[in-house]
Amino acid sequence: MPNKRLKVVVTRRLPEAVEARMSELFEVTLSRDDAPMTREQLTAAMRDADILVPTITDQIDAGLLAQAGENLKLIASYGAGVDHIDVTTARQRGILVSNTPGVVTEDTADMTMALILSVTRRIPEGLSVMQKGDWDGWAPTAYLGGRLGGRRLGILGMGRIGQAVARRAAVFGCQVHYNNRRRLRPEIEEELQATYWESLDQMVSRVDILSIHCPHTPSTFHLMNARRLKLMKPNAVIVNTSRGEVIDENALTRMLRSNEIAGAALDVFEYGTEINPRLRELPNVVLLPHMGSATLEGRVEQGERVIINIKTFEDGHRPPDLVVPAML
Repeated sequence: MPNKRLKVVVTRRLPEAVEARMSELFEVTLSRDDAPMTREQLTAAMRDADILVPTITDQIDAGLLAQAGENLKLIASYGAGVDHIDVTTARQRGILVSNTPGVVTEDTADMTMALILSVTRRIPEGLSVMQKGDWDGWAPTAYLGGRLGGRRLGILGMGRIGQAVARRAAVFGCQVHYNNRRRLRPEIEEELQATYWESLDQMVSRVDILSIHCPHTPSTFHLMNARRLKLMKPNAVIVNTSRGEVIDENALTRMLRSNEIAGAALDVFEYGTEINPRLRELPNVVLLPHMGSATLEGRVEQGERVIINIKTFEDGHRPPDLVVPAML
C-alpha cells in the first residue's frame, strides 16, 4: 500500500512550473486569487496541513502557532527572510521551519545597483519628463547627476547580498566600505577591496552612498534613526532593498524634504504598502514595489528549494535549509 501523500498548503500563487511540480509530488492546496490569506484562513490552513508554505506576507506569530493542528510539522517558507515567523515558538511546538537562503542574492544585488544608478543619475526625473512630453531638447546643465567612480559606498550588512553588491560596485569604481556584526575574514575583505568600520556612526558620516542589506530584528529596528540619518552628508543618498523597518521612514522623509539628504531609493517600506504620501511627492526619491528579487528565474529556483526541503523532510531527514533559532 503506497504511503499517504503529504498535505501541503501554499498561501500565495507561485510560478506555474513550481505549482505543477508540487501537485505531482504532494496533496497540495494552491492559492487561486493570489491575495494574502486572512488570519482566519491561515489558522484553518495550519490546522489542516502537514506542511505550510507561506511567504513574507504571512505573519505567523505565537497566537497562530498555538492553533496549529497536530499534523503540522514543517513550515517551508518561500523566501529567505524569516522575520515573519516566530521560529522559536514553532520549534518549541515541534514544528520545523525552513527557508530559501541565497537564491535571490544576485537578483537583489542587480536591483540595488539599478537603484543606485537611478537616484545618482536622476533617471526617474528624466523618465517623467519624457513620458509627459515636456522635453525641450538637450542642455549642458540639464539633469546633472553624479558619476559613481570614486564615490564611497557604505554597505550596512555584509552578508551574501552585501558582498554581491560590493563586487558590482567595485567594477563601477566605487570605494567599498562596510559595517557588519562581525568583521569579514581578511581574504574576503581583500577580494572585495572593502574597508571595515566598527563604528556605524563613523561610516555613515563619511560615505556618499549608503546601501542597506541587514534583516529586520529588534536590534536593527530604526537602526537608521533620525540621529544617525543626520550624520549623513547633505550630498549623500540612501538605498534600501532589505527591510523597511531598518529606516525611520518619517525622519528620512523630513530630511529629504529639507535637502539634508540628497536622495533615496527604496524598494521596501516601514509600513508595508502604507507609504508616507510626502515621500511619493519628492523628485529626488525612487520608489519600487518590493521587486528587488523579482525575476522569473529566482522565483522558480525558490520554489525548487521549497520542494527539496519538503521532500527531504518527507524522507525522514532534516531539511537542508532548516532555520535554527540560535542562528537568528
